[in-house]
Amino acid sequence: MRWAWKVGVLAGIPVYVHSTFLLVIAWVFWVYWRQGQSLLSAAAGAGFVLVLFGCVVLHEFGHALMAKRYGIRTRDITLLPIGGVARLERMPDEPKQELWVALAGPAVNVLIAAGLYAWLSVAGGYRPLAGLSVTGGPVIGRLMVVNLFLALFNMLPAFPMDGGRVLRATLAMRLDYVKATQVAATVGQGMALLFALMGLLGNPFLLFIAFFVWIGAAQEASMVQMRTALSGIPMSRAMITDFRTLSPRDPLSRAVDLILAGSQKDFPVVEDAHVVGVLTEKELISALSTGGLDLQVDRVMHRDFETADYREMLEPVVERLQGCRCRTIPVLLDGTLVGLVTMDNIGELISIRSAVGRPLE
Repeated sequence: MRWAWKVGVLAGIPVYVHSTFLLVIAWVFWVYWRQGQSLLSAAAGAGFVLVLFGCVVLHEFGHALMAKRYGIRTRDITLLPIGGVARLERMPDEPKQELWVALAGPAVNVLIAAGLYAWLSVAGGYRPLAGLSVTGGPVIGRLMVVNLFLALFNMLPAFPMDGGRVLRATLAMRLDYVKATQVAATVGQGMALLFALMGLLGNPFLLFIAFFVWIGAAQEASMVQMRTALSGIPMSRAMITDFRTLSPRDPLSRAVDLILAGSQKDFPVVEDAHVVGVLTEKELISALSTGGLDLQVDRVMHRDFETADYREMLEPVVERLQGCRCRTIPVLLDGTLVGLVTMDNIGELISIRSAVGRPLE
């Protein structure tokens, strides 16, 4: 995800924090400062938010562990102002599986709240919920309240919250998956408009929530439509066969000439008929500013890259293409480079199939 920083790896899953998360810290800092008029009070509020988002990470690992039961790997977890997003390598095959994966996250928050309640009961520090708030009362009690709130908030029927996926999974048991997604996305965007209205009338922070909910619903609907459009297409119908390659010993000036002479932006690097790397336009531009035109390609190219097999279907390759944060994947046939697949070309394929109204022969 863009504008996200990697903060660590837990159980083999990279954890990122979106830059807008800083807005949450700043807002809470200001709220606590306004109430306590002291730096210590404001710092305590910011610290509470960090502990809270630790609970959010556990929430997302609830999704990840449940998905793992169904053989689905989690690519990464990103913390957002409205919570977190666990990015799975694929969606569960059955609606019931998606339902359990979606419910696993809120269940973690309920368990945390129950554990904190038990602790307070044993320690004698329990206070009625009416006497607790996000900013008032003992830290453990407030954390219990917030975890209950997170569980309820995440069950709202709006993508990217868990409730949106629960709604989609429930509908998919009776409707076509694409139709179920469209209905759930429409409900989610309706809730986004409601959040925006409430934000304009009172709490400006709800405007940020509305933004992420609206975008999340639109992206989910778009992704499902794209997967449906790509279903059943062999790699041979989607890959680019007219492309240029580079040698590891070529100077970067050779890549510059190829970019200016055509539309290709990323280049497979081939040595002895084997693909040994990929030179992307982004890395090329960065290297030109520091190393110049005479720098060899093998000093800049990516050696850790995804490949696709010519015999594969397009849909799983597109999922890998999205997951690897790259724009181009070499297509191999028995180890020999025979084509390239790019997001731009896939977009053109979908547009043409939509215009024609039937699969291309």
